[in-house]
Parts: sequence; structure tokens; C-alpha cells
Amino acid sequence: MKIIEINNLTKSYGKSLAVDDISFDVEKGHLFAFLGVNGAGKSTTIHMIATRLQQSNGTICVDGFQAGKDDAEIRKRIGLVFQDNVLDDVLTVKENLDMWGRFYGMSKTDTQKSISWVTDTLLLEPILKKQFRHLSGGQKRRAEIARALLHRPAILFLDEPTTGLDPQTRVDVWKTIASLQQQLQMTVFLTTHYMEEAAEANQIVVIDKGKIKAQGTPAELKRLYASDTLRLQVNDNDFTATHLDEQRYSYSLKDDIFQISVPNSLQAYHILRHLEDSITDFELIKGSLDDVFINLVKENTHAHNLAADKAL
Repeated sequence: MKIIEINNLTKSYGKSLAVDDISFDVEKGHLFAFLGVNGAGKSTTIHMIATRLQQSNGTICVDGFQAGKDDAEIRKRIGLVFQDNVLDDVLTVKENLDMWGRFYGMSKTDTQKSISWVTDTLLLEPILKKQFRHLSGGQKRRAEIARALLHRPAILFLDEPTTGLDPQTRVDVWKTIASLQQQLQMTVFLTTHYMEEAAEANQIVVIDKGKIKAQGTPAELKRLYASDTLRLQVNDNDFTATHLDEQRYSYSLKDDIFQISVPNSLQAYHILRHLEDSITDFELIKGSLDDVFINLVKENTHAHNLAADKAL
């Protein structure tokens, strides 16, 4: 069942297109990853779906309600966690949640019930009485997620929720998100440029310069856009090169190591069988979402920078 339906969505600022005629669906209960570099159009799209920004063209349907017509109903059904924290620094976590309960139009009784629920769900008890400004980065993210869940939304939007966090805190926050999604069977709409986060999604859409470049499951995208690499060391380079040329494989040879691009493990097996008498060592490296991402947005230099950062 589709809980979000986007058709021909466009957002322009003058002659500049931030989002350019994109269409996709999100299934209810799925973890959906919207993948792209900074400036690709991810946040603009989320803000339009969340009715915080008017689209220039196209339609947005959220849980059966149309953006631009049923905005109040859509807002009841979504929770938003932004890149930047929105909770008040000088208030405690509990005071912040009380305040947001009023913002959501909840009764005092319902607010207290929801605070108890998010406290248990997100293990907030140790930080409830602490001022927000005194929390660690990971604790702040958990408090922000609690704020977004307070009114029990059907869809949780997470706009690059781990940006700026150290690696261990990122892992901890992501474990919280994954556990939450599994426990509640909630629809989670995640924007990110971290491949390891996108790899957990049921569905991925890759956006670049406002246009959708590809969409599918992680496995589908890897099959279509990321080849495997077979690394070979042999005792007869000339024989190996001749065979690879005859079979029209794409390969490179450096420091007596062949790197051969193969579409799948079966093709690697055929190469190994044919060359088995001359092989001294081999390694098969599976294609990754990093490869998918770079191949899809390779003309964008930011993508190369992301890959370089990941390698450090």
C-alpha cells in the first residue's frame, strides 16, 4: 500500500530548478532512502511533502491527502527531524516535550501519555531532566526524534539525521532509528549521503541536480549500476591479457595485478575456470552502493569527494 505518492513534482526559483519533474512512491511501513549529495534537492523535496514549501508543479499525496488542499491533515500524520536541532537549549528535555505537545494541539493528558511512551521507546529517562544544551550529540538526536514522534505520526521524516555526528554516535543513532522502525512498523523517509544508512532501506531513490537518476531496492541498484571486480595474480600475464581481450572484458593491469570488471559472480567463476592453471592468487570484490552512487552522479565532483572522505 502506497502511503506517499509523488507525481511530476517540480520546484523552481526563478529560472533555477531545485527539483525537476520527479515521480516516486513510498510503501507503507517501509524504510525509504532518498540519496544524494548536498544540494541535490533532497531537503527541498521533503519540505514540499511536509507542506512547508509550495510546489511549483506536480502532485503530492500523503496517506490519501493532497498537498495544497489537505495540508492540516498531512501535518497530523508526519513527524519531522531536521538537520539542525529545533528544541530549546535552556529547557529540559521534559519541558521541551511538554511545549511541543501544546504545539501539536494535544491535551495535557495525551501529552503526558506520549511523553511516557517516547521515554520508554527511546530510553530517555536518564536525560529527561537535563537541559537540552548539556546533552551529547547522540542524546540530542534521540530527543529530537522523540519530539517528532510525540503525536504518533504515520510517517517519520529524517533529513540527514546523523550529519555532523562522530562515527560512533552515528552508529548509535542509526541503531535507534532502525530499531524504532522495526518495532513500530512505521514508514521512515530518510534523506542521507551515507551509503551504509541507505543500504538498510527497502527502497532507494537517487537524486542529483534535482532529477531522479535511479530507483529500486539496494540489490537492484547494485545489479544495475555496480559491477563486481575480480583481482587476479597470475604466472603468465600475456596469456591472461589475450584471453581477457578475446572475451572483451574491461580490465586494468598494475603491479602484476589484473583488475577485471565482471557483472556478477558467475562471470568471475568462468574466468577463474579458464585461467585456473595460471592463477596464483585472486579476490572477488562485490559492487557496493558507493559504486552505484559514484556511477550515477560521477559528473558531480561532490560525489568523488564523498567517496574520498569515506576512504579516509
